Amino acid sequence: MIIDAHSHLWLKQDTTWNGKEIRSLKNGRSIFLGEEVQMIPPFIIDGRNTAEVFLSNMDYAQVSAAVVVQEFIDGLQNDYLAEVQKQYPNRFLTCGMADYLHDGFLMEVVHLMDQGFKGMAIPGHRLLGKSLTSDDMMKMFHLMEDGGVILSITLADGDKQVAEMEEVIAECPRLKIAIGHLGMADPPRIPCWENESWRRQILLARHENVMIESGGITWLYNSEFYPFPSAIRAIKEAARLVGMEKLMWGSDYPRTITAITYRMSYDFVVRSQELTDVEKRLFLGENAKRFYGFEDLPDLPYIKNMSE
Repeated sequence: MIIDAHSHLWLKQDTTWNGKEIRSLKNGRSIFLGEEVQMIPPFIIDGRNTAEVFLSNMDYAQVSAAVVVQEFIDGLQNDYLAEVQKQYPNRFLTCGMADYLHDGFLMEVVHLMDQGFKGMAIPGHRLLGKSLTSDDMMKMFHLMEDGGVILSITLADGDKQVAEMEEVIAECPRLKIAIGHLGMADPPRIPCWENESWRRQILLARHENVMIESGGITWLYNSEFYPFPSAIRAIKEAARLVGMEKLMWGSDYPRTITAITYRMSYDFVVRSQELTDVEKRLFLGENAKRFYGFEDLPDLPYIKNMSE
């Protein structure tokens, strides 16, 4: 059983960030902050990063379910993700996202919760000029706690927002929180296992209802490439700090699979000799099943490649 705790879907990218354009093109390319990049695999020729294409990848890679989060750089995708949740309730848990950069977002959150979103996504690393403990933010967290809505949040690297998160956790101890990108483990700078500020972010998972997910870890260690030995070392260090039962695998689909296949985004964990079978089962699926409450997961048999 494999569950992806960090993925993205969109029908179209059409937004701006810091005044620069982000817009879907054809053949998997996008204008991204003024530069043409390969945003998604080139076989997605219409730029539509849909649930159906993702499900085909999930079925092939034997991934039972996925959590779909949101990011400002993709634009708000709430309407589409609400449809996805209704159409595929046993395969996806989709997260709503409000425009936290502007006043009035609290009413957006109330509306999204009324729509039935089971999670809310906050790209916290994009909010360094905003407080995560403002009155409206804290009201939102209390609403989510009372409504059983999960918070999926990505924090800035290191401990820049750790003190604020400690305050949120103390104020809302029943709020379930998933912190993304393995705390922004970042090999070009100090290796995370030597970085005390990274450790402080991971240690947030010492709290009962806080988890860490590894979405984008193959992107963070892209320069090293498969089988990502430093990514394994980062996972092991995080497990040493908080226990493997506090960690979940995430792919950051679809951006990460321009360089590797979707199966490769977790296969390096399966093939690692440095993790036990029990650790692999916890990390790749069992922890996420428990934390997100997935039920009625499909049985996905292995389908042999014709080249085997």
